[in-house]
Amino acid sequence: MSVSSVLAAPVTAYVSAQPAAASVYDMSTGRLGATVGALVALAGAVIGGRALARPAGRIGIGIGSARRGAVVALTAAVVGMVLGALVVATADGGVGTGNGLAGGVVALVVGAIGLAAGGLALARSRRGGGPS
Repeated sequence: MSVSSVLAAPVTAYVSAQPAAASVYDMSTGRLGATVGALVALAGAVIGGRALARPAGRIGIGIGSARRGAVVALTAAVVGMVLGALVVATADGGVGTGNGLAGGVVALVVGAIGLAAGGLALARSRRGGGPS
């Protein structure tokens, strides 16, 4: 046995013990959780934006519809942020390893936007900006 093969043995054992990065086409549990979290947070942001853009005193929509939209937006944003935080907290590797770390961060950011939009819409619906 040569000296180079003895010295190379620990290096090859270390390299083979490392988890392989996921393929671009593989759907790991981290990627799936991050995708679901980002989509739920995006739904919260869209619903919050629509509730915020809705006129407060519009006739024919129904009583409390802006408030319902704001509550749905807040709920979806919080659920998306919790999923994103869970993915970020449990990710083994960095960005690009297939653990969904980037998607989890996106879910956190988009969820925060949905939380802000839903909160503003809820505050505006409580003020009762409609005509008397």
